[in-house]
Amino acid sequence: MSDFPYADRFPVHRTLPEQGRPREDLLAELTAMAAEEDAVWESGKISGTMYCGDHEHYAYLTEAFAKFAHVNALQRDMCPSQTKFEGEIIAMVLDLMHAEAVTGTRPGGLVTSGGTGSILHAILAYREYAAATRGISAAAGRLPNLVKPETAHPAFDKACHLFGIENRTVPVDPATTLVDPAVVAAAIDDNTIAIVGSAGNYPYGTIDPIAELGRIALDRGAGLHVDGCLGGFILPFGEELGYPVPAFDFRVPGVTSISADTHKYGYAFKGSSVVVFSDKAIRNAQYFHQVGWSGGKYMSPGMDGSRSGGLLAATWASMVHLGRDGYRAYARDIFATAEAMMATVRSHPELRIMGAPTFCFSFTSDAFDIYHVADFMKPRGWRFNGQQYPNAIHLAVTRPQTKACVLEAFSADLAEAVAYAREQQAAGRLAHSGAIYGGVIGGLTSEVEAVMTMIMDGMLDTQQSLPPARA
Repeated sequence: MSDFPYADRFPVHRTLPEQGRPREDLLAELTAMAAEEDAVWESGKISGTMYCGDHEHYAYLTEAFAKFAHVNALQRDMCPSQTKFEGEIIAMVLDLMHAEAVTGTRPGGLVTSGGTGSILHAILAYREYAAATRGISAAAGRLPNLVKPETAHPAFDKACHLFGIENRTVPVDPATTLVDPAVVAAAIDDNTIAIVGSAGNYPYGTIDPIAELGRIALDRGAGLHVDGCLGGFILPFGEELGYPVPAFDFRVPGVTSISADTHKYGYAFKGSSVVVFSDKAIRNAQYFHQVGWSGGKYMSPGMDGSRSGGLLAATWASMVHLGRDGYRAYARDIFATAEAMMATVRSHPELRIMGAPTFCFSFTSDAFDIYHVADFMKPRGWRFNGQQYPNAIHLAVTRPQTKACVLEAFSADLAEAVAYAREQQAAGRLAHSGAIYGGVIGGLTSEVEAVMTMIMDGMLDTQQSLPPARA
């Protein structure tokens, strides 16, 4: 037996086959794998991941994708459709983010390969813009720095690591889960290129005080990036529906860029996100040009080179087909379902919601290890996202959770899980899933970090593992 996926059911290809296999055979294998894997999220018990969950919509996007799948989005002279798709995607996101409120500059944006791509491009743009306009660069003896809340996505940490930027991570209030603007202000100096706020943050789904951060950014001459990768395509419609969503977009003075994932609540295919800027001069600062190459003049607006035109076509097709009314209708169902699920959590005195979230929430317990709840729910098909420092579990409500009977199943399973957790805690037993997802008792020391990194390297190696050799 092998632990390589599907090795016991389908042929394993360690070398390029001498003779190609029939399309029908390969499509049959793909169909079998897809059907089994889709069944996992079709239950509605998976946090995030599948934001749309509508096979009819996926089929429509596949048809749109297929018409341009073979197209290289670089070749605009051959495929002007790509400029139409990309330009209209950016324009629609700017409209959603209230770019009409921007005065004195011309907004712009980029379509990227995902939330991490959008964040990386934003931070690279700030680095280059600060070097050009404020003389902030390592070469000039002024190391650029970024100030971000601990809850901000690790893609900001990755950006600092890749681009030689000092990472100034500040703590959040443990009760509200929000960053304290005064703490952010204290971390800023003359070399700060930008500060960060989330709308909402991934761990808790809560929205940082963007208005206050905007005032600080204006006062200190720094950029303000709002990470709306998670909330960008649902919070605006929650606001329209009357939910307590504070302004987080370009209506807030001081906001200079926003990331929003079209491949999440924008219901496009994976591999699609947008980052928009209040001033296209910031975006343009990270344009790349090579004019002396022997192969000709080379330039690109971002880090990617060739891209499939299919993703641009499918993203455009999703947005234009759904329109504001379609997004609003889906948001209404998601917000209502999230409210009902949070009410179920609050009905158990042992459980506590973290902060004041809306569509994405996290909960913990002061009475027992919350990972006992995760242990019980997992065999029932529930896949929560684990959190640490403090230990908690998180559920991003998506369209699959709005299906009939999912809320009822959540309520019934959670009630049994709480009873199970009480029993396990009383017996002094440790939670199994805490070993994978939970924070280490005693905190994160350098020794613990080294061990955890080694374990995670092993997991990554497994995910990139080669198929087994022939017996």
